[in-house]
This record gives sequence, C-alpha cells and structure tokens, in this order.
Amino acid sequence: MVDLTAYSVKLRKMVAIKDPELVTLKNGRKAVRGVAEEDPSSRVIRIVSDKDAEEVRGMLG
Repeated sequence: MVDLTAYSVKLRKMVAIKDPELVTLKNGRKAVRGVAEEDPSSRVIRIVSDKDAEEVRGMLG
C-alpha cells in the first residue's frame, strides 16, 4: 500500500496529503499532488514509481 505522505518545506516535516490527485510531470514521471492536511495553504507533491502510481489510481477511483 502506498503511503500518501509528502515532505512539506513550509512545515519542515512529513505530512499526510489531503485531496490527492495523480499527475504526470513534464518529464513523464508520475506524482501525487495535494495540500498538507495540517496546513491547507501549503501544497505538497510526492513523486511515485509507475507501479505505485497504478496503486494510487486504484485507491482514488
């Protein structure tokens, strides 16, 4: 199971991703993007592998 957490530079710690969405970056890699659960004003992103991206796609629906 993929852990939907990412490092927040603003908060300086790992936070849970609220409202995650799967995106493709310009270089073709997959990433999960959303907002930090503790501070909705800070956006976070986590790059995931292709295998994990398929698992996240299944989790999100």
